[in-house]
Amino acid sequence: MSAIRIFLVDDHQLVRDGIKALLMGAANLDIIGEASTGKECFEKIATNPPDILILDISLPDTTGIEITKRITVEYPDMHVLILSMYTNEDFIFNSVKAGARGYLPKNTSREELLNAIHAIFKGEEFFSDSISKIMLRSYVRKAKEDDSAPSRPAVQLTLREIEILKLFAEGYINKEISDKLDISIRTVETHKNHIMKKLELKSTVELIKFAIKNKFVEI
Repeated sequence: MSAIRIFLVDDHQLVRDGIKALLMGAANLDIIGEASTGKECFEKIATNPPDILILDISLPDTTGIEITKRITVEYPDMHVLILSMYTNEDFIFNSVKAGARGYLPKNTSREELLNAIHAIFKGEEFFSDSISKIMLRSYVRKAKEDDSAPSRPAVQLTLREIEILKLFAEGYINKEISDKLDISIRTVETHKNHIMKKLELKSTVELIKFAIKNKFVEI
Protein backbone atom coordinates (compact mmCIF):
# COMPACT_ATOMS: atom_id res chain seq x y z
CA MET A 1 0.00 0.00 0.00
CA SER A 2 1.40 3.40 -0.95
CA ALA A 3 1.73 6.04 1.75
CA ILE A 4 -1.19 8.39 2.42
CA ARG A 5 0.02 11.85 1.43
CA ILE A 6 -0.92 14.54 3.94
CA PHE A 7 -0.72 18.35 3.81
CA LEU A 8 -1.18 20.52 6.92
CA VAL A 9 -2.79 23.97 6.96
CA ASP A 10 -2.75 25.94 10.22
CA ASP A 11 -1.51 29.45 10.96
CA HIS A 12 0.30 28.34 14.12
CA GLN A 13 3.66 26.63 13.66
CA LEU A 14 3.30 25.07 17.11
CA VAL A 15 0.08 23.34 16.06
CA ARG A 16 1.59 22.06 12.82
CA ASP A 17 4.60 20.74 14.75
CA GLY A 18 2.23 19.08 17.22
CA ILE A 19 0.35 17.29 14.43
CA LYS A 20 3.62 16.15 12.90
CA ALA A 21 4.73 14.83 16.28
CA LEU A 22 1.46 12.92 16.71
CA LEU A 23 1.83 11.31 13.30
CA MET A 24 5.53 10.60 13.60
CA GLY A 25 6.31 6.93 13.23
CA ALA A 26 2.87 6.00 11.88
CA ALA A 27 3.04 3.49 9.06
CA ASN A 28 2.02 4.46 5.52
CA LEU A 29 1.74 8.19 6.22
CA ASP A 30 3.76 10.89 4.51
CA ILE A 31 3.45 14.58 5.42
CA ILE A 32 4.39 16.20 2.13
CA GLY A 33 3.99 19.86 3.06
CA GLU A 34 2.45 22.55 5.23
CA ALA A 35 1.10 26.09 4.96
CA SER A 36 -0.01 28.88 7.27
CA THR A 37 -2.45 30.63 4.90
CA GLY A 38 -4.96 29.73 2.23
CA LYS A 39 -2.87 31.41 -0.46
CA GLU A 40 0.24 29.45 0.51
CA CYS A 41 -1.79 26.24 0.62
CA PHE A 42 -3.04 26.53 -2.95
CA GLU A 43 0.36 27.56 -4.26
CA LYS A 44 2.00 24.47 -2.81
CA ILE A 45 -0.63 21.83 -3.53
CA ALA A 46 -0.86 22.96 -7.16
CA THR A 47 2.39 21.14 -7.95
CA ASN A 48 2.18 18.38 -5.35
CA PRO A 49 -1.43 17.57 -4.36
CA PRO A 50 -1.95 15.42 -1.25
CA ASP A 51 -4.54 12.74 -0.58
CA ILE A 52 -5.72 14.45 2.62
CA LEU A 53 -5.67 18.09 3.66
CA ILE A 54 -5.73 18.56 7.45
CA LEU A 55 -7.14 22.03 7.82
CA ASP A 56 -7.95 24.60 10.52
CA ILE A 57 -11.11 26.73 10.36
CA SER A 58 -9.51 30.06 11.23
CA LEU A 59 -6.73 31.37 8.94
CA PRO A 60 -5.31 34.87 8.42
CA ASP A 61 -6.54 35.33 4.85
CA THR A 62 -9.59 33.07 4.59
CA THR A 63 -11.47 30.28 6.39
CA GLY A 64 -11.12 26.53 6.27
CA ILE A 65 -14.69 26.38 5.02
CA GLU A 66 -13.88 28.51 1.97
CA ILE A 67 -10.78 26.45 1.27
CA THR A 68 -12.85 23.25 1.53
CA LYS A 69 -15.37 24.57 -1.01
CA ARG A 70 -12.58 25.33 -3.46
CA ILE A 71 -10.83 21.99 -2.87
CA THR A 72 -14.08 20.13 -3.56
CA VAL A 73 -14.34 21.80 -6.96
CA GLU A 74 -10.70 21.95 -8.02
CA TYR A 75 -9.39 18.74 -6.44
CA PRO A 76 -12.30 16.27 -6.23
CA ASP A 77 -9.98 13.38 -5.32
CA MET A 78 -8.54 15.24 -2.33
CA HIS A 79 -10.26 14.81 1.03
CA VAL A 80 -10.47 17.47 3.75
CA LEU A 81 -10.23 16.76 7.48
CA ILE A 82 -11.05 19.76 9.66
CA LEU A 83 -9.01 19.97 12.88
CA SER A 84 -10.21 22.94 14.90
CA MET A 85 -10.72 24.38 18.36
CA TYR A 86 -14.14 25.59 17.17
CA THR A 87 -16.89 23.05 17.88
CA ASN A 88 -19.88 25.30 17.31
CA GLU A 89 -22.51 23.43 15.28
CA ASP A 90 -22.56 26.16 12.60
CA PHE A 91 -18.86 25.63 11.91
CA ILE A 92 -19.35 21.86 11.85
CA PHE A 93 -22.34 21.84 9.51
CA ASN A 94 -20.92 24.50 7.20
CA SER A 95 -17.70 22.50 6.93
CA VAL A 96 -19.59 19.32 6.08
CA LYS A 97 -21.78 21.21 3.62
CA ALA A 98 -18.63 22.59 1.98
CA GLY A 99 -17.35 19.05 1.46
CA ALA A 100 -15.23 18.17 4.51
CA ARG A 101 -15.10 14.42 5.13
CA GLY A 102 -14.27 14.68 8.81
CA TYR A 103 -14.13 17.03 11.80
CA LEU A 104 -12.04 16.70 14.95
CA PRO A 105 -11.39 19.02 17.91
CA LYS A 106 -7.77 20.05 18.45
CA ASN A 107 -7.54 18.07 21.68
CA THR A 108 -8.04 14.83 19.73
CA SER A 109 -5.88 11.82 20.55
CA ARG A 110 -3.25 10.32 18.25
CA GLU A 111 -5.36 7.18 17.85
CA GLU A 112 -8.44 9.15 16.85
CA LEU A 113 -6.47 11.28 14.37
CA LEU A 114 -5.01 8.17 12.76
CA ASN A 115 -8.44 6.52 12.62
CA ALA A 116 -9.85 9.62 10.95
CA ILE A 117 -7.06 9.75 8.36
CA HIS A 118 -7.45 6.10 7.39
CA ALA A 119 -11.26 6.26 7.28
CA ILE A 120 -11.26 9.38 5.12
CA PHE A 121 -8.61 7.95 2.80
CA LYS A 122 -10.96 5.00 2.19
CA GLY A 123 -13.75 7.39 1.22
CA GLU A 124 -15.61 7.27 4.54
CA GLU A 125 -16.58 10.10 6.87
CA PHE A 126 -15.19 10.47 10.38
CA PHE A 127 -16.32 12.63 13.28
CA SER A 128 -15.06 12.48 16.84
CA ASP A 129 -17.51 11.36 19.54
CA SER A 130 -17.90 14.92 20.81
CA ILE A 131 -18.57 16.29 17.31
CA SER A 132 -21.05 13.49 16.59
CA LYS A 133 -22.99 14.33 19.75
CA ILE A 134 -23.20 18.00 18.75
CA MET A 135 -24.49 16.98 15.32
CA LEU A 136 -27.07 14.58 16.72
CA ARG A 137 -28.41 17.12 19.23
CA SER A 138 -28.81 19.56 16.37
CA TYR A 139 -30.60 16.95 14.23
CA VAL A 140 -33.06 16.25 17.05
CA ARG A 141 -33.75 19.93 17.63
CA LYS A 142 -34.32 20.58 13.93
CA ALA A 143 -36.50 17.50 13.58
CA LYS A 144 -38.66 18.81 16.41
CA GLU A 145 -39.21 22.00 14.41
CA ASP A 146 -39.77 20.25 11.06
CA ASP A 147 -43.25 18.93 10.36
CA SER A 148 -42.09 17.41 7.06
CA ALA A 149 -40.35 14.48 8.77
CA PRO A 150 -40.76 11.24 6.81
CA SER A 151 -43.34 8.79 8.09
CA ARG A 152 -43.44 5.13 7.06
CA PRO A 153 -44.78 1.93 8.61
CA ALA A 154 -42.41 0.63 11.29
CA VAL A 155 -43.56 -2.99 11.09
CA GLN A 156 -40.76 -3.67 8.62
CA LEU A 157 -38.18 -3.35 11.40
CA THR A 158 -37.00 -6.12 13.72
CA LEU A 159 -37.04 -5.61 17.48
CA ARG A 160 -33.26 -5.12 17.48
CA GLU A 161 -33.51 -2.56 14.67
CA ILE A 162 -36.20 -0.65 16.58
CA GLU A 163 -33.98 -0.70 19.67
CA ILE A 164 -31.06 0.73 17.71
CA LEU A 165 -33.27 3.29 15.96
CA LYS A 166 -34.42 4.57 19.36
CA LEU A 167 -30.86 4.88 20.65
CA PHE A 168 -29.72 6.83 17.58
CA ALA A 169 -32.67 9.19 17.96
CA GLU A 170 -31.85 9.69 21.65
CA GLY A 171 -28.40 10.95 20.67
CA TYR A 172 -26.25 7.89 21.22
CA ILE A 173 -23.33 7.32 18.83
CA ASN A 174 -22.08 4.01 17.40
CA LYS A 175 -19.62 3.22 20.20
CA GLU A 176 -22.11 4.04 22.95
CA ILE A 177 -24.76 1.83 21.32
CA SER A 178 -22.16 -0.90 20.91
CA ASP A 179 -21.30 -0.74 24.63
CA LYS A 180 -24.93 -0.46 25.74
CA LEU A 181 -26.12 -3.47 23.73
CA ASP A 182 -22.87 -5.46 24.04
CA ILE A 183 -22.46 -5.81 20.28
CA SER A 184 -19.66 -4.72 17.95
CA ILE A 185 -19.55 -1.27 16.34
CA ARG A 186 -19.62 -3.00 12.95
CA THR A 187 -22.88 -4.75 13.94
CA VAL A 188 -24.37 -1.40 14.98
CA GLU A 189 -23.41 0.10 11.60
CA THR A 190 -24.87 -2.91 9.77
CA HIS A 191 -28.19 -2.58 11.61
CA LYS A 192 -28.29 1.17 10.90
CA ASN A 193 -27.69 0.53 7.19
CA HIS A 194 -30.48 -2.08 7.14
CA ILE A 195 -32.88 0.33 8.88
CA MET A 196 -32.16 3.12 6.42
CA LYS A 197 -32.50 0.77 3.44
CA LYS A 198 -35.81 -0.67 4.67
CA LEU A 199 -37.27 2.76 5.35
CA GLU A 200 -35.75 4.33 2.21
CA LEU A 201 -33.98 6.99 4.25
CA LYS A 202 -30.90 8.72 2.92
CA SER A 203 -29.30 10.34 5.97
CA THR A 204 -29.03 10.32 9.75
CA VAL A 205 -31.17 13.46 9.75
CA GLU A 206 -34.06 11.60 8.09
CA LEU A 207 -33.52 8.62 10.41
CA ILE A 208 -33.96 10.80 13.51
CA LYS A 209 -36.91 12.68 12.00
CA PHE A 210 -38.58 9.34 11.29
CA ALA A 211 -38.04 8.14 14.86
CA ILE A 212 -39.45 11.34 16.33
CA LYS A 213 -42.47 11.57 14.04
CA ASN A 214 -43.34 7.92 14.60
CA LYS A 215 -42.99 8.39 18.37
CA PHE A 216 -40.12 5.98 18.94
CA VAL A 217 -38.73 8.67 21.25
CA GLU A 218 -40.26 11.45 23.30
CA ILE A 219 -38.76 14.92 22.91
